[in-house]
Amino acid sequence: MKKTELLYEGKAKKIWKTDDPNLLISEFKDSLTAFNGEKKDEQAGKGALNNKISTILFEYLESKGVPTHFVKMIDDNNMLHKAAEVIKIEVIVRNIAAGSLSRNLGLKEGKKLPFTLVEFDYKNDELGDPKLNDQHALILGLVKEQAELDYIRYMARKINRFLSEFYAQAGLKLVDFKLEFGRDANDNIILIDELSPDNFRLWDKDTNEKMDKDRFRQGLGGLLEAYEEVLKRIQNKG
Repeated sequence: MKKTELLYEGKAKKIWKTDDPNLLISEFKDSLTAFNGEKKDEQAGKGALNNKISTILFEYLESKGVPTHFVKMIDDNNMLHKAAEVIKIEVIVRNIAAGSLSRNLGLKEGKKLPFTLVEFDYKNDELGDPKLNDQHALILGLVKEQAELDYIRYMARKINRFLSEFYAQAGLKLVDFKLEFGRDANDNIILIDELSPDNFRLWDKDTNEKMDKDRFRQGLGGLLEAYEEVLKRIQNKG
């Protein structure tokens, strides 16, 4: 399968068309961004780590019956996946207070939430990805009906259960993470994008050491080493 035309370039990936209209290739970049692009860097090897981690997690979720766009990892930096119409909603799943939740609500970082919180953000860079409620999503036409939002929430919580168990076996806490969904050729809602420490907050189970992009956001250093450790642990979990 060969790349034919650049369809889209984002902060962390390039999306390429192929000679099959139903298949695309995601090329994982070494770019790092934070704070809506205000902080930027390049770290060689980061894209390959994210591709490998995402591949393991997509394969795991597929084995649990979660429908995704994943087809296969082509090489270190490229993943083949189904074409899908992106639903312009970022789904934020939170188990432990951190990041914007701590800042906005005054919750102490590390506080375990009494239940899994699922939030929606509007995928719109010009507006700064504002928070959405169900009525906003329906007014904007991001989904066809309330039942689709209910399904997305249900799948987000289901994915959270699977991944929390998976990471726990690797000695990691799943603090929070971002998911994206899209519609496949049959109009089914499926999981898309990537599943990597760029989009996940992961802490060591015993020490609470941060093993994700917060190492870049907060200037802690050692990002590649943390991502390499995550990959090692999930490859050898259990």
